[in-house]
Amino acid sequence: MKNNKVIISFLAGILIMVLLFFSFRSCFNVSNKTEKSDYYILTNQISKMNKMVVLEQNSSSMQKTKMGYEFFGKEVTSNNIITYTQTTTQVSYDLNKMKIEVDSIHKKLIITELPDAEIKINPSVEIQSLDDSFFNRISEKDIKNVTHKAKETAIQSIDQNRLRTEGRKQLIENLNTIFVLAKALNYTIEDQTGKLGILGL
Repeated sequence: MKNNKVIISFLAGILIMVLLFFSFRSCFNVSNKTEKSDYYILTNQISKMNKMVVLEQNSSSMQKTKMGYEFFGKEVTSNNIITYTQTTTQVSYDLNKMKIEVDSIHKKLIITELPDAEIKINPSVEIQSLDDSFFNRISEKDIKNVTHKAKETAIQSIDQNRLRTEGRKQLIENLNTIFVLAKALNYTIEDQTGKLGILGL
């Protein structure tokens, strides 16, 4: 009989602890969940490519995201997620879309149409550190949201105008190589598109 009382008291204690735990959890307002991200650029390297992909940029970055809960306007718990993002950016021209006319009488190669540069940005995000806690669990949805924002930030950090300018310069160098035989035959290169300018052509 005495043992039964001890068991009943023990079970009652567990039940009270569970009720207190869920009561405490219910005090948190999910709508007041806060999030703060810090973004750091680590590397930013450009490599020239002598092919249709005229320029390739590789960059990496880290982002620290703080996720927490507020209780009556004060933060009572927070977690950190650190992500590492590697981004490959390529500037390419589809030379199949380039149109050239040959004027054999005046010995000219006339570029009448040139495609615009295509920029492809491919970020890849890895979770480097995840500070989880019993009272503030990080859900799969939270992780997806953080990685999505890391990708968006990486894409926004790319200076596309600068890459287009550098890509156009490299395209001109490539075309000079392509047209070397024509120049050896005393042909001149005429750009009617206005996109290449007079650099080397």
